[in-house]
Amino acid sequence: MINRLFIPALCGVSLLLVSCAGSQKNSSAQSIPSLKEVFKNDFAIGTALNTEQIEEKDPRAAALVPQQFNMATPENIMKAEIIHPQWGSYNFDLADKMIAFGEKHNIKINGHTLIWHSQLPAFAHNIQSVDSFRTFFTDHINTVAGRYSGKLFSWDVVNEALNEDGTMRKSIFLDKLGDNFVTEAFRLAQAASPATELYYNDYNNEQPAKRAGCITLIKKVQAAGVRIDGVGIQGHWHVGKVPLKDIEESILQYSELGLKVMFTELDIEVLPRNFQGADISQRMKNDPSLNPYVNGLPDSVQQQLAKDYQALFNLFLKHKDKITRVTFWGVNDGQSWLNDWPVRGRTNYPLLFDRQFMPKPAFYKVIETKKDFENIKKGF
Repeated sequence: MINRLFIPALCGVSLLLVSCAGSQKNSSAQSIPSLKEVFKNDFAIGTALNTEQIEEKDPRAAALVPQQFNMATPENIMKAEIIHPQWGSYNFDLADKMIAFGEKHNIKINGHTLIWHSQLPAFAHNIQSVDSFRTFFTDHINTVAGRYSGKLFSWDVVNEALNEDGTMRKSIFLDKLGDNFVTEAFRLAQAASPATELYYNDYNNEQPAKRAGCITLIKKVQAAGVRIDGVGIQGHWHVGKVPLKDIEESILQYSELGLKVMFTELDIEVLPRNFQGADISQRMKNDPSLNPYVNGLPDSVQQQLAKDYQALFNLFLKHKDKITRVTFWGVNDGQSWLNDWPVRGRTNYPLLFDRQFMPKPAFYKVIETKKDFENIKKGF
């Protein structure tokens, strides 16, 4: 891991980072490039924020986030189980804090998510009547999207509605409302928040079969005369196995539909796993062999991670006319959901900043892609 580095700032942007070594009194100033400034003419750079970061309880995150990112997505606090815990009862405290955080730091907020089969409030699963469930569905979108109309830049209106083969996922929404629920969700969101960009978001939708199903779903929404502005490719990939060809083909095919393309939950896992995807219902049994890097990441894996991120950003820059945002799913390695999924209590390293909020080799490789891209344009 990188603990002490001084790198001259690109674009005249510097970042003060606090590196704690036993106490906050032992700190050092670090000057590093800013992702949002380096890519400001290409696409937005976002991150997912947890509650502690939204409330700015960690001074290191409070310094890092506004310097590095110009968009943010709440990791959990706008999901239905938190924002709509009881029938007819809403809790907007944390979501309001997210809006205030964005306004304070000039960071655009992507709402996540209006309709998702997972992390629903318990009462929703107990609704028996189709009419009552439709009322829940309609009131939830109208109330939540309506409250933040004009305050959010965008919404992930529907999240993860597809199976890996591109068919509709079996869910309570499909069961109660039929396969038109996606179109109806976008119709309601459009009415409740007319100035907000509206997206469909999923994982593995760069894979050919699921991509085809996603395109079919999007065309269905469009054919109904309902607005859908973009598609989110989550981007949960594995070190050494990033599917660049499929990703590029997906960028091209989705953009042909007139959609903006975003990478919405980017991370690159380094630990062993026996399946692909990001279905949080899937789990693996804990075993020491599945957590091999407790004491740090070997240099060979660190370099492969950097190489993978470099290749991804080279691709993003190649298609920057089609890509509007790249969001990392977490600020640093210690925050990543991959420490507790699909196995709890592991030590993962999927992001650009380490557990001390210090930039990793992958960070600098990402920065280098912009310099290389500009040199190619100039014919160097």
